[in-house]
Amino acid sequence: MFAVVRTGGKQYRVAEGDKIAVEKLAGEAGDTITLGDVLLAGEGAELADASKVTVSAEIIAQAKSEKVFVFKKRRRHNYRRRAGHRQQMTLLRIVGVGEGAAKKAAPKKAADAPVKDTSEEKAAPKAQKAAPVKAAATKAADSETKAPAKKAPAKKPTAKKTEDK
Repeated sequence: MFAVVRTGGKQYRVAEGDKIAVEKLAGEAGDTITLGDVLLAGEGAELADASKVTVSAEIIAQAKSEKVFVFKKRRRHNYRRRAGHRQQMTLLRIVGVGEGAAKKAAPKKAADAPVKDTSEEKAAPKAQKAAPVKAAATKAADSETKAPAKKAPAKKPTAKKTEDK
C-alpha cells in the first residue's frame, strides 16, 4: 500500500520500508512518529479513503543536508558576497501504511528518567524566590539611608526700579 503525505511543506509518496529525508521534525533517533496529513492512499490502481489511513515512521537520524552556496555580485562595483547554508533534516524509515489508528510512541524521557530527590528541586525554587525579595529589601533600605534630594529654592520676584523724573 502507498500513501502521499505532506510534511514540511512538501509532498512525499511513501510505502512501507521506504527511507525519506524530510524537513526537521521533533524527536530523537529511534522514536516513532505519525505522519498525519495523508493526501492520497491506495494499492495498485485502487484508491482508499485517505482520512482513515495513517502512516507511521521511525526516525533514523537528525542530520543536515548538503551545503547551498549563496553568491551575490554587482558588476563593476567590487561587490562580492558569499554565504553558505545547511538545512536541518530528519531521516525517516516508513514503518507502516494502513488503515486504523496508529500507535504513538510514549515519551522516552518520562519513562527512562531516573527518580530524583525532590528535596533538592524544592530547595532551589525557594532560593530563587528569596533573591528578588532580598533585592527589593536592600533597595528599600538604600532609599531610606540616602538623603532626599534638595529642592531648588524658589526664585523671588525682583522689584522693578522706577526712575524718578
